Amino acid sequence: MTGTSSYPVRVDARLDSHLSRWLWLVKWVLTIPHYIVLLLLWIAFAVVSVVAFFAILFTGRYPRPIFEFNVGVLRWTWRVNYYAYSALGTDQYPQFTLTDVRDYPARLYVPYPEHLSRGLVLVKWWLLALPHLVIVGIFTGGGTWLAFRSDTQNYSWTAGGLIGILVLIAAIILAVTGRYPHGLYDFILGLNRWVLRVAAYTSLMTDAYPPFRLDTGGTDPATADIAPTD
Repeated sequence: MTGTSSYPVRVDARLDSHLSRWLWLVKWVLTIPHYIVLLLLWIAFAVVSVVAFFAILFTGRYPRPIFEFNVGVLRWTWRVNYYAYSALGTDQYPQFTLTDVRDYPARLYVPYPEHLSRGLVLVKWWLLALPHLVIVGIFTGGGTWLAFRSDTQNYSWTAGGLIGILVLIAAIILAVTGRYPHGLYDFILGLNRWVLRVAAYTSLMTDAYPPFRLDTGGTDPATADIAPTD
């Protein structure tokens, strides 16, 4: 895949070589402290996103501090969801931080946009994204995902949709065999990558329209195409 076909939002992950057969049964309890903090962070995310909307509308720029905060919330959410029921890809407990954690198995990078379209900000987060929102709703279970509703319940996108079903299948196979099927893992990562790309787009972080493409596997095409700078 060439650099011209890669998307600026980079979603990378690596599968732990040795996963516990049974830890996934209690991860919902272990992640409660994270979800309490994320609840507050998503409230702040919703508030400052309104500020960012008007800043882009009048100046064509996303305020850098707000951008870094919102990306941090997405990044934190991705780490927790990767550990828990959006992937079950690691048993390494996620860190309580908005910053990038280099050695954590799940990472998210969104480049800061120097300029954003003042006109697109009015329509891209709902009208232009509508086809993607329909697809992502299937992935996540009827629309309970973070980018579309932007409310305090959207810090997880495992609500019985396709991702949730596939992760449950992976968990059962893991419990029986002690192995996470790589083909299934790659497909689940592709679905999560699609969700996060659309999340960044509807959160006004980029004007680049998300591709209708399932980029499977742990390595994002953009990461493979460029030398990482973060």
